[in-house]
Amino acid sequence: MDVSYLQNTRSPCHPPPYYPLLSDSRVSISLSKKSKNVKSYSVGTKMCLASNSDTMVAGKMNKERKSSGILGLKNDEEYGDLKSWMHRNGLPPCKVVLKERSSHDSNHRPIHYVAASEDLQEGDVAFSVPNTLVVTLERVLGNETIAELLTTNKLSELACLALYLMYEKKQGKKSFWYPYIKELDRQRGRGQLAVESPLLWSDSELSYLTGSPTKAEILERAEGIKREYNELDTVWFMAGSLFQQYPYDIPTEAFPFEIFKQAFVAIQSCVVHLQKVSLAQRFALVPLGPPLLSYRSNCKAMLTAADGAVQLVVDRPYKTGEPIVVWCGPQPNSKLLINYGFVDEDNSYDRMVIEAALNTEDPQYQDKRLAAQRNGKLSVQFFRVHVGKERDAILDMLPYLRLGYVSDPSEMQSVLSSQGPVCPVSPCMERAVLDQLAGYFEGRLAGYPTTIVEDETLLADCNLNPKRRVATQLVRLEKKILNACLQATLDLINQLPDHFISPCPAPYAPSLK
Repeated sequence: MDVSYLQNTRSPCHPPPYYPLLSDSRVSISLSKKSKNVKSYSVGTKMCLASNSDTMVAGKMNKERKSSGILGLKNDEEYGDLKSWMHRNGLPPCKVVLKERSSHDSNHRPIHYVAASEDLQEGDVAFSVPNTLVVTLERVLGNETIAELLTTNKLSELACLALYLMYEKKQGKKSFWYPYIKELDRQRGRGQLAVESPLLWSDSELSYLTGSPTKAEILERAEGIKREYNELDTVWFMAGSLFQQYPYDIPTEAFPFEIFKQAFVAIQSCVVHLQKVSLAQRFALVPLGPPLLSYRSNCKAMLTAADGAVQLVVDRPYKTGEPIVVWCGPQPNSKLLINYGFVDEDNSYDRMVIEAALNTEDPQYQDKRLAAQRNGKLSVQFFRVHVGKERDAILDMLPYLRLGYVSDPSEMQSVLSSQGPVCPVSPCMERAVLDQLAGYFEGRLAGYPTTIVEDETLLADCNLNPKRRVATQLVRLEKKILNACLQATLDLINQLPDHFISPCPAPYAPSLK
């Protein structure tokens, strides 16, 4: 593990800008026997069924690792690779091998990825990792009741798993999980272009996402991680077995926030969300799983729980040496970037969200809210715009927006007494609704500092910074969705019988965000 930075003269509260994913025991300055009495808090996160393998790493060079005596003086090679360690501890013969791929930067260590060790056919079991080599809350806490109590009370599973491995790393080579933790430090949860989650980007790097709603989502998630950190002591003291194992290592005193954030983001990129298991087992860290596996949106292979193990059944044939790919669930590119540091150009699950809201200043707001509820909508409604289905999304939004434009009380009563979502529509109202939509999409597109053409020029540069590349990929795909929405709206305007009619005035038009 890369711990040479600990020899730096800076205070642990002001560490260097780059850290190992899981902090070491020497980060701690002082330990207290008193806990903090804080109210528990949870950050909601959706986990990946299996993450990407071609995860590039920005690790230190071997000579830097050897400079640290924290993990002992002997060479780490005596432990062999991750797969050798797993075989020694119960992994049965499997059909995969760990291979290396060079990073884009010669100063970065090569990454590992899981590849077929022989020709595979659809339906073959690539590997089956016994539960004794899988990290879950049930294993971490040693008590399924406590584990389910934590999850029932919405305490973050990620925080518990991150804390466990952080404390295990403090044991150095004495920890059973040392080879696995070493692999996580090597991989650093990075995406296919050597890019870590934008949760770890600087402010200047986040500017690459200007205009994108993903930027606000990243900042909100980062605040959530900070709140998690502030609640760690409460979580820790509820986790009975861990408290007994490390009785005086108070989390917020043992680990600075930046160290916890690194670990949290790393675990986020590795967690597998298992199906048909207890709450205490549903979030799992699986050696040979993420981030060593590659992701494709058109793949249906998933890591699954079966017979005391977690196994992977491939959904396609492989030639010897080919990287193994898995499915990460129906996640849009914004989630893929935040969670795993990459963007899938062919993601059929990509989508954007448009927020529409009825005007609360409208004298008929309550009646409109009731009419919306009758048709399955809320006073603040989120519409999902799926890639390739932009016109369908526009047609779904129109009845809701028309409702916001109703001004005559008698018309509103007619709406309330009618069945279905259709409102009385005059030509001028329809033009006003469509004009508002078109203006909204034009405004969203104008919020980006670059055009699609400029994005494509940037992406054609082979030397483009990897973070800038994935950010540009994301905003380019977002603009394509918005452009398709705008075009669908303009097409509907062109279909109006009278192109010269003026839009109706709308003092209480619904808002769009």
